[in-house]
Amino acid sequence: MASQAPTAGHHGAFHPLRVTAVDQLTDDSVAITLAIPAALRDTFRHLPGQHIAVRRFVDGAEIRRTYSICTPAPDTAADPQSLQVGVRLVDGGEFSTYALKQLGPGDTIEVMAPAGRFVLEPRAGSFAAIVGGSGITPVLSIATTLLERRTDTRFCLIRSDRTAASTMFLEEVADLKDRWPDRFQLVTALSREEQQAGLVSGRLDEQRLATLLPALLPVASINGWFLCGPHGLVQGAERALHALGVPRDRVHQEIFHVDDGASLAPSNRQAPSHSTVTATLDGRSGRWPVQDGESLLETVLRNRADAPYACKGGVCGTCRAFLVSGEVRMDRNFALEPEEVTAGYVLACQSHPLDEEVELDFDR
Repeated sequence: MASQAPTAGHHGAFHPLRVTAVDQLTDDSVAITLAIPAALRDTFRHLPGQHIAVRRFVDGAEIRRTYSICTPAPDTAADPQSLQVGVRLVDGGEFSTYALKQLGPGDTIEVMAPAGRFVLEPRAGSFAAIVGGSGITPVLSIATTLLERRTDTRFCLIRSDRTAASTMFLEEVADLKDRWPDRFQLVTALSREEQQAGLVSGRLDEQRLATLLPALLPVASINGWFLCGPHGLVQGAERALHALGVPRDRVHQEIFHVDDGASLAPSNRQAPSHSTVTATLDGRSGRWPVQDGESLLETVLRNRADAPYACKGGVCGTCRAFLVSGEVRMDRNFALEPEEVTAGYVLACQSHPLDEEVELDFDR
């Protein structure tokens, strides 16, 4: 089971970090290395697989994005002196365009403390990941940390990319294979290019994975599966694992992109004409009326600018909160595990009140 990440204080606080390197990975992606000053090293201690939120202001408008940390997590006795994230260019992406075309060493980026629950703290066992494109980023941190710290582990990485030239962290993954040939297995599928060896070209869809996985691995013996990348790949991999009898609690996922049309089924309950939300954040509580059509996050943000969020799309999980009382409707959820929802957690950016009084706790 994936570890639960610790909750950081001052959830929505941003800290200026200096860029020390911007390394070209492919024509459309870079790795950004950030220095962590001594005073912030405890704040930026992270678990393998976590992400950071970054922000910048363009013409007075705030832009926030989340990027997964690709470097190994620091040992509990060590202070992290730097961290690195991978950024892929997105068509029309304001931050990714800036990162690839303007950002350089010596510049400063505003960064939120690491967050996220797509994590695996090192332990004995066999683990596997199915990733697509930039989905390699958090898994690189997970695999490297695991293999470095434990000799009683094995890791299989199944990755899908368009072409070899578009593959992020190609050398870093090859290094894992060189360092731990007996414990690290790499399987690469290219969707738009033939390979001299390995899998034939084509997408890793549900049907192909259902056939491929049993031929590669003792599926029932894998202690944890980590799926990361585009929604279609993750969804197909999840269905394939379900068909192969993998228990739900062994499957963990993080989605990097979701089509705008994807949403949850609407609630049968009618929303009240007036609602109020009570929210606790960093030990302080407030109670405010919800304006028509607002999400609970938007209500809180009108009164507490430090409320945590990044994507506002139900994907990153930065705005996760515990629903203390009342009922809400979530429009989308691509960040919370089913167990978290059952336990009472919601995404504030996607939640709308179904009761006149709703209470959230961002500190749990």
